[in-house]
Amino acid sequence: MSANDILIVGAGTAGLTAAIYVQRAGRHAVLFEKGAPGGQIVTANEIQNYPGYSSINGADFAYKLYEQATSLGAEFINGEVLKITPEKGAVTIQTARGTYTGRALIYAAGASHRRLGLANEERLIGRGISFCANCDGAFFKGKTVAVNGGGNTALDDALYLSRVAKEVYLIHRRKEYRAEQPLQKAVAETANIHPILDTTITALHETSGHLSAITLHNLVTQQDTELAVDGLFLAVGMKPETALLSGIVDLNESGYILAGEDTRTSVNNIFAAGDVRSKTVRQLTTAAADGTAAAIAAVAL
Repeated sequence: MSANDILIVGAGTAGLTAAIYVQRAGRHAVLFEKGAPGGQIVTANEIQNYPGYSSINGADFAYKLYEQATSLGAEFINGEVLKITPEKGAVTIQTARGTYTGRALIYAAGASHRRLGLANEERLIGRGISFCANCDGAFFKGKTVAVNGGGNTALDDALYLSRVAKEVYLIHRRKEYRAEQPLQKAVAETANIHPILDTTITALHETSGHLSAITLHNLVTQQDTELAVDGLFLAVGMKPETALLSGIVDLNESGYILAGEDTRTSVNNIFAAGDVRSKTVRQLTTAAADGTAAAIAAVAL
């Protein structure tokens, strides 16, 4: 492998966009992905918030990105990355299939949404269960939805959905939300947001392959109730896939890579793109923007 190669860990929107820009700059992009190309967006039934597509299936969107990158000459290696070692003017990646060295590394391994760990959960993702109110809220216009979580994201999601859905139930396992006070005030002043505190979700129910209801367990009364909903938005946190770079680049307290809009990390030839980067907005469009910025910076080394 040439030292002029640009290594990219993660073949989601950020990684694939980076590969496209690397190839167009006359360098060779080598993509490492342990799963299917496309990342989390593969599971989306429909995407309506990416410019140029009024509606597209997540798997189709992912394949178009992958096809574009590989048609330009990007190399795709399917396998898990075991170790990353920065060297002077280079970065080495170790996988079960071999060791690869490149001039720079674009790290775009993403972040995984925390799950509830309930039966049917994985099957119902994209069929009533969502992790992104901005992405999927429009599909629930005039319907009844629930949001699970008590932080800023959960309350932001509830407020966004209150402008779209008929009723929004905001479920949190503690006796009070931990979001910032302005968000809590806004939620309290929104008539169609109904707080449900001291409560966990213990079961998911489906009808014809789509979420239709959830079982709620009150931690104070120990009572179980069933709530009919058309959608459930999970906002119980995310886990950035940054363990491989722990001790190599600077991370924040939540494990996200400290990098600005230029995607530069504390190591000169390592760049962070997409959901692994510390930032406030995580969307397909911002992932593509990160991939673009990272590729331009990497090929300039």
